[in-house]
Amino acid sequence: MQSKLFTPYQLGPITLRNRFIRSAAFENMCEGNMPSEKLFNYHVSVARGGVGMTTVAYCAVDLSGVSFDGQLYVRPEALPGLKRLTDAIHAEGAKASIQLGHCGNMTHFYTCKCLPVSASNGFNLYSPTIHRRLKVKEIKELVKKFGEAVDFCREAGFDCVEIHAGHAYLISQFIAPRTNRRHDEYGGSFENRVRFLNEVLDEVMTHAKDDMAVVVKTNMWDDCWHGVTMEEGLKVAREIAKHKVHGIVLSGGTVSASPMTILGGAMPVKTLAHYMPMKSFWWLKAALHLPGVGPLMMPTQPFRELYFMDRAKEFLKEIKDVPLIYVGGVQSGDNCQQIMDEGFELFQIAHVLIKDPDFVNHVKEDLHYHAGCGRSNYCVGRMYTIDMKCHECVLRDGEKIPQNLQKEISKLEHDAHESVERQHKEKK
Repeated sequence: MQSKLFTPYQLGPITLRNRFIRSAAFENMCEGNMPSEKLFNYHVSVARGGVGMTTVAYCAVDLSGVSFDGQLYVRPEALPGLKRLTDAIHAEGAKASIQLGHCGNMTHFYTCKCLPVSASNGFNLYSPTIHRRLKVKEIKELVKKFGEAVDFCREAGFDCVEIHAGHAYLISQFIAPRTNRRHDEYGGSFENRVRFLNEVLDEVMTHAKDDMAVVVKTNMWDDCWHGVTMEEGLKVAREIAKHKVHGIVLSGGTVSASPMTILGGAMPVKTLAHYMPMKSFWWLKAALHLPGVGPLMMPTQPFRELYFMDRAKEFLKEIKDVPLIYVGGVQSGDNCQQIMDEGFELFQIAHVLIKDPDFVNHVKEDLHYHAGCGRSNYCVGRMYTIDMKCHECVLRDGEKIPQNLQKEISKLEHDAHESVERQHKEKK
């Protein structure tokens, strides 16, 4: 098959065998904040399935930036397990990337072992937790930790790092007026609000040298009150481009205010409530069981294939000096080809690889291959509590799913299918 999809791509100092990247979708497979056999098996299966590069999700640069016990953070004890993982990914012909970030106020005291921090003092209802304002000295220390984390990732065998600057985690908490109410050099004007981002990227690029690729995930817009608009999102992307990073991943939405903007479609609230631990999210678990509260807290959006495409194309018109990486709503080989046709050189996928790690190899055999992902987001509903897994894989492996959750899955998949069919008819 002759398709640009399966041609190599030079991402900074590394060469990818094709244009498919497994996005940094949270696996929750690092119990005790350490790489596990589940993490190993999943990413190796994705590499074997044909991706050009697979991305290990969310490694915090410091314990204070950890949201969940199933996340990694930079520490020497994790090196042997990560090196074993990257060696195995390379043996399958793929490159290995890892996402670096800091959750800021998206955590709890018992998880990060300190009072959560952010750009400003406040209360995060999502966690829920009180959080405190970072001192300038602490900001400088965190900047250094981002650089040290790049050295850690190199030692662990990774080819690329992805800096998470979106979704209402710490870097974007500084960028958004909604969460940054500072009156010093890190708050107020746009130039001040992106100062932390710029200092982090300066440090990261210094440590990346000429042998590590660097990509940055950023929000095109926050889709929430007093958040980053499309206009400011473009300005942020231009700031990122100044650092000569090797790619920018275009996303949108915030985990605490508009999570379904990030994910597309509907949140399976019954699934989320079922798996959610009482000790961590007692108030949210209780609220989700109340009629009508779940959809109010996490409004459903009609699922669309390539749901970020219209906005991403606006960025493609404006940002010319750094490759833009598309993410969002990829369901089939036809979707992948459309991304190429629109002018993007690379794209990231997640849902289809949760259901079918061999997705890329299937597309190589048949460009029209469809993964059959029903977009119920069951995998999302459980991934913050137990390991990320498609409901079909759960049942195939002999595990049980309560009947009420299966009914929810069926309804949400039906709604997503109807939405896509309606959109296809409108295009015709």
